[in-house]
Amino acid sequence: MLTILIGAALAIGAVITAFPFPWMLLSSVKPQSESIDYPPTLLPQDPTFEYYIRLFTELDFGRYLANTLIVVLIGGVGLLLMAMAGYAFAKFDFRGKSGLFFLVLSTMMIPVQVTMIPTYLILNGMKLTNTLVGIALPTLVSGFGIFLFRQFMSTIPTELLEAARLDGAREFRIFLTIVLPISKPILAVQAVLVFIGGWNSFLFPLIVASDQKLYTLSVGLALLNEQIAVNPSLQMAAASVMVVPILIVFIVFQRYIVQGFALSGLK
Repeated sequence: MLTILIGAALAIGAVITAFPFPWMLLSSVKPQSESIDYPPTLLPQDPTFEYYIRLFTELDFGRYLANTLIVVLIGGVGLLLMAMAGYAFAKFDFRGKSGLFFLVLSTMMIPVQVTMIPTYLILNGMKLTNTLVGIALPTLVSGFGIFLFRQFMSTIPTELLEAARLDGAREFRIFLTIVLPISKPILAVQAVLVFIGGWNSFLFPLIVASDQKLYTLSVGLALLNEQIAVNPSLQMAAASVMVVPILIVFIVFQRYIVQGFALSGLK
């Protein structure tokens, strides 16, 4: 009986938690007249995709989407850099290793607001303001990502790497052909985190880019909420464009995410 009650409570909690998502999707295909009706209705009476079309034909969301994808792809370079750093901390001994790793971990305790102005000044000095590279660069690598890779790669048997070295393989080849294939679970975890970070990037695009043509989807959504007074359907359509790809990526990589977090805590 207790198990049934707990299951029912969890099911009710899950429905309440997930309810805003189907409400958002259904509201995005309602005509404006239906979206402001009172009392509101869940299912649209006359569904339309007019507002999705309007986003990409009138409101420049196609450009915002392209900018966001470019920022995400640039973040893929950071994924490789974090994997290399994690491998170095896990499998190499060098002077100052412990202190350097402590510095990497300490960056996780520094709020981004503290480094915002210095970061902007550095990007401005490098002539990278008002560029997509400048938008992606501040979040290219993270201490948490390096920590995850280091924890996972510490579990890779050193004997396997030594055998590859005895066969004449160079370090970069060992990294590409042995370490990365073994690290698929944690690569999937970090790839999802990088994707979410790039897809939701709001602060640095707003600070670094003065040209509206370089804005990302999250900034475009904020602008939309300021520009459109009362059109819940249009705003829900824009929110759906933001949320649905993240959910798809999470569902696709869900198995690897759980496995990666579990294995990264072994050592």
